[in-house]
Amino acid sequence: MNYSWIRMCVVVFVAASISSGCRSKKVKPSSDVTDISGIQEVGVTDGAIEQTGDRFEGPENRGLFDSVYFDYDSSQVKSSERAKVERVAEGMRQDATSNLIIEGHCDERGSAEYNLALGERRALAVRAYLVGLGTDAERIQTKSFGEEKPADPGQSDEAWSRNRRGEFVVIK
Repeated sequence: MNYSWIRMCVVVFVAASISSGCRSKKVKPSSDVTDISGIQEVGVTDGAIEQTGDRFEGPENRGLFDSVYFDYDSSQVKSSERAKVERVAEGMRQDATSNLIIEGHCDERGSAEYNLALGERRALAVRAYLVGLGTDAERIQTKSFGEEKPADPGQSDEAWSRNRRGEFVVIK
């Protein structure tokens, strides 16, 4: 029997197993964000996922724009929420000196890992929509908080629906 061939098969199998990596929980891929061209790679910092590169500095202004809300387990910008994003794009056109951070949030259901990824996809979907409307991609950063900063701490469908959102932070 040719043991060197068996040994080579075992080595290839082990190498393939190691390179594929192991996870205790798989993150479900999202297929509802179709065009995220021009979006930079993201990394993990301080428990939140955020766009790599320079962080915007300056005074933060929250509440200038309405939050965008998402359906359960979705990162697709709903047609009912698109007017909100269009108002943000118009505001960014009027104030060419401001930058924008889009924060993605989730309700408490799902693992922390999954919710960070979903919050990232939500922020990136809003960013892609803004870029599609003509907003300069260099002026927009994204950040995911997952379930860590709920707008409503309740445990009902109403509370959860308020937590599935994208928020806008304008940096002057």
